Amino acid sequence: MRKKILLLCVLFAFTFTGFAQWTLQTSGKINDFYSAYFIDANNGYVVGDDDGAGSGGMILKTTNGGTNWTMQTSNTYSILNSVRFTDVNTGYIVGGSGTILKTTNGGTTWTFLTSNVTGNLKSICFPSATNAFVVGSGGTILKTVNSGTNWTTLTSGRTNLLKSVYFINTTTGYVVGDSGTILKTTNGGTNWVAQNSGITGTYNNLNAVYFTDVNTGYAVGQMGKIIKTINGGTNWNALTSGVSNDIFSIYFVDANTGYAVGWTKVLKTIDAGSTWTIQATGISGTNDNLNGIFFINATTGFTVGNKGRILKTINGGGVGIVENKTTEAVTIYPNPANDVITINIDNNTHSNCILKIYNITGGLVKTLLLNQNHQKINSSDLTNGIYFVEIKSDEWTEKQKLIIQR
Repeated sequence: MRKKILLLCVLFAFTFTGFAQWTLQTSGKINDFYSAYFIDANNGYVVGDDDGAGSGGMILKTTNGGTNWTMQTSNTYSILNSVRFTDVNTGYIVGGSGTILKTTNGGTTWTFLTSNVTGNLKSICFPSATNAFVVGSGGTILKTVNSGTNWTTLTSGRTNLLKSVYFINTTTGYVVGDSGTILKTTNGGTNWVAQNSGITGTYNNLNAVYFTDVNTGYAVGQMGKIIKTINGGTNWNALTSGVSNDIFSIYFVDANTGYAVGWTKVLKTIDAGSTWTIQATGISGTNDNLNGIFFINATTGFTVGNKGRILKTINGGGVGIVENKTTEAVTIYPNPANDVITINIDNNTHSNCILKIYNITGGLVKTLLLNQNHQKINSSDLTNGIYFVEIKSDEWTEKQKLIIQR
């Protein structure tokens, strides 16, 4: 019976390659970037500040997935903080000195919209093609219901800097900002209610907010703060980010998989924020912030930051995996498995064996000590998918692929 199982199970060894999980794109610029937005796999935009060469607020566009970038004319010297598009041609940018720019031709030309404010505008969100919200300094919240033709100043009840806005739909939205500020509206911005973020102090600022559904949301901020709500903001609880530097942006590709960026680092979670792992970016140094992140789909994403940096991943930030036929006398069965797997080692030199299981992106999800040749392992905590098992003793290392399928 066991031989039959072995014939049916095709197992492979694997190795993780050493290349960076995020690769640097050639922007041709040295200024700082703050926001990125992609319409599809090829067409995307990055915005930032003046590069010191008199070019003004920076707008870059790519039409080939980030391989090449061309500069667009912004007609402003204000810093540009946030970019969003509602369709392939129509896009908006907000920035310093009350700047709101709009294009209706894919960025060929940008025109000024009248915001009626002069402060620094930090973030823009479109819950629909015509409705948008903008937040900024001095507690500013702006709203348009006609694609930016007119903007109304809403009463936030705050005077501090508001840094990020996210609407789940046209009526329910959230704003975060300095001093741990979280505001919520359920009537399209007419009224805003302050929520208890659990963060106090002048310098405990929140920089970005993102919701994955009507109840579940995240906010990130200074000193590695990540907080989460599962009840629409009634309560917020601190998560363990594993870093102490500021986090500036957050993005989720599904209910469980999300990314956060900050000082030189990209953090990733695959369990809705319960754990976060640091991904390789290949950058380091003073003031090497990553300021914004955007994903086109589950695997392809961009993060932008200081000194003209644009980084791209095409595998969700995962490490490279090379597979080869197994050579060691180690059997893992059944495969595919469900709630229990059996590890069999046909080798007497099995002392001090450590078993490690990695997910498809290279994240370590389980570690166990193997103290016998034939041992059953509980796999009920693993979700359906492909995993890689590494078994290492003092004398040898064996690596195989495992499929969980229920």
